[in-house]
Amino acid sequence: MDLRKIWLLPAAFAALCMVAAPIKKNVVDEVAWIVGDEPIFRSEIEEQYAQMRQEGVSVGGDPYCVIPEQLAVEKLYLHQAKLDTIMAGEGQVQAEAEARMQMFVNNLGSRERVEQYFNKSYSALKEQMVEMIRNQYVVNMVQNQLTKDVKATPNDVRKYYDSLPSDSIPYVPLQVEAQIIKINPVIPQQEIEDVKARLRDYADRVNRGEANFSTLAIMHSEDGSAMQGGELGFAGRSRYVPEFANVAFNLNDPNKVSRIVETEYGFHIIQLIEKRGDQANFRHILLTPKVNEKDLEQARVRLDSLRKEILADKYSFEEAALYVSQDKDTKNNKGVMVNPQTGSSRFEMSQLPPEVARRIEMMQPGELSEAFVMKDATKNKDVVVLVKLTSRIPGHKATLADDFNMMKQMYEASHKKEILKDWVENKIKTTYIKIGEGWDACEFQYEGWKK
Repeated sequence: MDLRKIWLLPAAFAALCMVAAPIKKNVVDEVAWIVGDEPIFRSEIEEQYAQMRQEGVSVGGDPYCVIPEQLAVEKLYLHQAKLDTIMAGEGQVQAEAEARMQMFVNNLGSRERVEQYFNKSYSALKEQMVEMIRNQYVVNMVQNQLTKDVKATPNDVRKYYDSLPSDSIPYVPLQVEAQIIKINPVIPQQEIEDVKARLRDYADRVNRGEANFSTLAIMHSEDGSAMQGGELGFAGRSRYVPEFANVAFNLNDPNKVSRIVETEYGFHIIQLIEKRGDQANFRHILLTPKVNEKDLEQARVRLDSLRKEILADKYSFEEAALYVSQDKDTKNNKGVMVNPQTGSSRFEMSQLPPEVARRIEMMQPGELSEAFVMKDATKNKDVVVLVKLTSRIPGHKATLADDFNMMKQMYEASHKKEILKDWVENKIKTTYIKIGEGWDACEFQYEGWKK
């Protein structure tokens, strides 16, 4: 249920924390650029460079040219956002800022070391982080608004593909297509009752004023929002499954906790934070009943029996998926797995759930795996599955016939990039720009800065 995307590169953190140089101290706070009536200070550039180093983000050139240009472009977008009254959801902004600050603490060791590294108090740094993330959200929203009408026709894609130099046509790694049947093992009723009892206890403690909901969420919730105290950010009803939304959006008292709500993810209690029109911000605590080994084994035996019947031609895999599978995303689609990153049925091996990838790697097209246990990452629970490898597509240079969706996405991304580049350069022409001495020697991405 946690739909946030945290802008972090965790794999790069450990290495970078060992070698990253701290921000320069006592930097003269000179005005580097002026965009419209908005100044860009040298200290802003230094601070952003320090954060990018700490987060493992590649600058992609001379930081003292790239970063001020990025800040200047951001100011152009933010000005447009004011004209269009575009605003970011504050709950999501605060949650992401908290996650980034916690990552700094985890990698540098303490809040004190974070303050030393950035030469700034923790509260001031968090305030700056909130502002930066809020601006990122707003810029993305403006960009999406500017490019929302980009739609590629087959003819557009064909012309784009034909225009690409041979060495620019991407190489497509090995891909596979697969079908899946998934069942949820029976969970003992006592386990369900134990989970409900824990949630009732949490709700009673909050309602009596004996405990803080967000603290309990941090300590006990099994949802990805736990580290934000269970806060989900402002969103409309459509973001949530109906069972959750029906209860959450009927809450009116921020001091009270909802009844227990059951969804496909488990059991929840919910607290209202704030409503704004048709959107609202909630906290929740999620607990998922656990499956024991005996029930997992029974489910595995059941699917292995089904596998034998499919191999004996008593049922087709597609029929079995329709009538047996409990995976709502695939059962009505003949069991065909769909890649959430691309919307197609093709997966690179790294895009598959790890347990599925390990089985498919040893299979030939048309073969069925034996039943096995895997972790359903979206619902944080163990399930038992049967997988059929439908096809294996060797690595190859992309073609229109085999990789149309990929080329369509490339065309749309390229077209959006052109639209945004033209918009920025037109904005530069009509905006007062002044670049301080020593900064105008840079080679910039956009035309028109040097007037």
